[in-house]
Amino acid sequence: MTYEAAPLFEDVAEAPEGGKANWCVAADGVKIRAARWATGGDRGTIFVFPGRTEYIEKYGRTVYELRKAGFAALVVDWRGQGLAQRVCKDPAVGHIRHFSDYQLDVVALIAYARSQNLPKPWFLLAHSMGGCIGLRTIIAAAPFNAAAFSAPMWRIQMSRSSAIMAPFAAKISTLLGRHESIAPTQSRVTFVARSHFAGNDLTSDREMFAYLRRQHEAHPELTLGGPSIGWFLEADRENEAIDHLPSPDLPAIAFLGSDERIVDPERIKSRMSRWPNGELVHIPNGRHELLIELPHIREMVLQRSLALFSANA
Repeated sequence: MTYEAAPLFEDVAEAPEGGKANWCVAADGVKIRAARWATGGDRGTIFVFPGRTEYIEKYGRTVYELRKAGFAALVVDWRGQGLAQRVCKDPAVGHIRHFSDYQLDVVALIAYARSQNLPKPWFLLAHSMGGCIGLRTIIAAAPFNAAAFSAPMWRIQMSRSSAIMAPFAAKISTLLGRHESIAPTQSRVTFVARSHFAGNDLTSDREMFAYLRRQHEAHPELTLGGPSIGWFLEADRENEAIDHLPSPDLPAIAFLGSDERIVDPERIKSRMSRWPNGELVHIPNGRHELLIELPHIREMVLQRSLALFSANA
């Protein structure tokens, strides 16, 4: 199969040279973007599954470290975000019709990796929403030798009252035809454009926060605002569905920051406590975005992940 070339904004990614991006088309016709960094002598390929709102260029510095360690890297723009086809009438709103649609993106990504002869063994590095997508993928026996999860979204963190009311509010809104409407309290403006570094829930690294802001200012088409009501409903359904499934027999590691305020820490602890070959690593003072945290946190997360991958090559 021939894949059409896609843009890759190397001016803001700060990724290593040699990256190539292509358009991939999922089984339902939705166009996604994939970017690969590979040479002939790689030790294997690390698939990077980003979180909600994220895009390939955000992982440029992470890819740099993966390449330095001798691995090929493959990063994806999920449908509805980055430069992938938006699936909402309002392109600023993050939406998904069915959470299982992300698995169509995974199938297209794996087909692309095979077509490009990306070196095996293959490994998974997944952040936040990518951790939810990735868990479903490996439960379905995806071709990965090991997986590393950064603050996986196995449940969204909410207050007790919000957790009780959210499903009812979402269902009522859906019945009223507001499935694609932006969720209450959310904004159409992407987080880094409307927020200040002080008090943010993503990272305690001021320079990394500035890195994200530079990317938005140079290429605002990459970024995304808040989620739709439908996205929240679908995410909640998927989180509850996978929680009842057994952990796969796959070596895995998960990282959880002590200052996590986006995803539910208890759900991560519960999952990893019943993962036969799994390990949970607590990160003191870590916020949600552990791969763009302070240098010593980033280094620890990447080195522990790379050690797991190397041990299972």
